[in-house]
Amino acid sequence: MHCSAMAARIPPGTRADTGIVNALIARVIGIGGGTAGPPGLFATLGRHRRLFRPWLRFASRLMPGGKLPRRDAEMVILRVAFLAPSEYEWGHHERIALRFGLSRDDVERVRDGADAPGWSPRQVAILRAVDELHATRTLSDASWDALRAAGLTETELIELPILVGHYEMLAMWLNALRVQPDQFRRASRAGGRMLGWRRS
Repeated sequence: MHCSAMAARIPPGTRADTGIVNALIARVIGIGGGTAGPPGLFATLGRHRRLFRPWLRFASRLMPGGKLPRRDAEMVILRVAFLAPSEYEWGHHERIALRFGLSRDDVERVRDGADAPGWSPRQVAILRAVDELHATRTLSDASWDALRAAGLTETELIELPILVGHYEMLAMWLNALRVQPDQFRRASRAGGRMLGWRRS
């Protein structure tokens, strides 16, 4: 059963719960992301006032401020969202991926992983690495060599496992607290199918 079938264990915080600054940050992020209100992730995590802004600074260094090209980063995040699984992450990042170079077919194909036809050698190496990190929490020499051969820089190689781990962590937190998927002001152009659900 997915988190959206059950009530949130901790509801998104009001301004009184999160403080004025955290509430303003969540509101601005919601405006930029097209949600109907402050995104549940930020409004809920904002209740932990000492953690929220330090986490936000760290998270922003990975996305959107990371060294991996955004097209690669969004593909990684979508694959993590599928594997975790996280309906919340998928709902946001299928939209973002379309703005940063992934096609609708690419987004759909992420579910099938590295063996799906149409990926470049670089994308295949990255997707295989995501799967291996998810399954084993490490990378084999073969996967490392494939990433090197695909042209990832040293900085990108440092960042990739952190990006995977960060979105695995977020998926675990979102699922554990049953944070509900956000509603968007504009309909998603990505088709809205993942695992067994469809969004209106």
